[in-house]
This record gives sequence, structure tokens and C-alpha cells, in this order.
Amino acid sequence: MRPQDIVILLKLIIDVGQDIRIKDLSSKLFISASEVSESLNRSTIAGLLDPAKREVDKDAFLKFLEFGLPYVFPAQLGPVRQGLYTAHSESSLYLSFSSEDKLVWADEQGKERGQSILPLYPTVVKAVKKDRVLYRMLALCDIIRIGDTADKNKAVWQLRESFQNKGSFV
Repeated sequence: MRPQDIVILLKLIIDVGQDIRIKDLSSKLFISASEVSESLNRSTIAGLLDPAKREVDKDAFLKFLEFGLPYVFPAQLGPVRQGLYTAHSESSLYLSFSSEDKLVWADEQGKERGQSILPLYPTVVKAVKKDRVLYRMLALCDIIRIGDTADKNKAVWQLRESFQNKGSFV
């Protein structure tokens, strides 16, 4: 698995039921078509994706996020920068989680300021500006990567709810 695999699988969950082509994923996520293709192959081998339907095994993927994500792709904190809020600092999640620290993905056009955290993939900041649901899912993934046990459990619960609602949040 590579970090972009997480981003691509989340986007497949969001776009479930649509005719999803590699070039569409590539343009929506700002990831090259060859990387998308390789990612889909890796996810199939890992048992997280049904290649015929391009459908994510949500239960297996959620288990990977819960138990593997913090170890395989741990969060790396950087200096205070301007950017786009992530993790518990993302506006729709701010009141649900315990941390007071502000975390951002570095972005020169960002209006927020906080301690920087490297996103799962460099193009995430561009992609989430066009997809609010992907933004929230990736922010929840960052909580899993960096949060305490209680916050991780809440993030997993919210992702599970979203997966059951075809990528939307209630």
C-alpha cells in the first residue's frame, strides 16, 4: 500500500454507483493515471477492492484504517504554517474532538494557521478544495493518524457511518 491508495479508495466510496474511469479519478484527485492504475492493482491484491465492479470492501478498508493507518502512514508534524485545517481542526469536526491544537496541511493560499502535518499525498490539498466529503474523510483519517484513543474511535465511527451512507455524512 501507498498513501495515495487511501485517497483513491475514499474517492471510490464517495463516487460509488457512478461509472468511474481511471482518467476521471486522475483529474479529480490530481494523481497521474498511471499512479491511479497501479493503486487500483495494489488495492485489489490487498483485498480492499473488487476489480470487476471497482467497489471497495468497506469493512476491510475500515479495519485497515483503524488498525493499520497510524502505523503504516504515521502523521509527521512540522512547523507552524498557513494552510488548510485538517484532523480535529477541520470546521465540521472541531466541536466533536478533544484537541485544542490547530493542525493544517500547508498551503500558500490557505487562510488558517497551525502546526503543519503532511497530508497522505501531496495533491490532497488541491483535491479537497473541490470535494467537501473527501476533505472531511481525509481529516478523519488524520485524526486516526494522530489522535488519542478516544478521538481515533470517534473518527472510525464517523467514517463507518459515512461508508454506510455511500460517502455522505449525516
